[in-house]
Amino acid sequence: MARVTVEDCVIKIPNRFELVLLAAQRARAISSGASLTLDRDNDKNPVVALREIADETVDIEGLRQRMIGGMQKHVEVDEPEEDNMAALMQSGEWAGVQQDNEDLAEGMSIDETEGDEGPEVADEADEA
Repeated sequence: MARVTVEDCVIKIPNRFELVLLAAQRARAISSGASLTLDRDNDKNPVVALREIADETVDIEGLRQRMIGGMQKHVEVDEPEEDNMAALMQSGEWAGVQQDNEDLAEGMSIDETEGDEGPEVADEADEA
């Protein structure tokens, strides 16, 4: 193959394995009809891809992203979670909080709604 082209590319992409993957990605894109950024000069697609990488006429980071996307088997999609307010309001925990809020809204403190333990504790403290 074109040894000079590969050695020019290694300066831009030091990892030869990554270089092979990116050049293959670009060569497949050229085969599927992507526009060339250089003249072909009777070269095959892999050589044209290497020349484009060496001359930096193609977006290398874009090639990386397309390569990663092409190799992924499962892509996670964040879907919004549904709020199930009816089930939340029926649960005992929410009902207790709601009752406490209603008591506070009526002007009563939470200690007063729990019984007469509050004043008795205070009387015992006065006696001691």
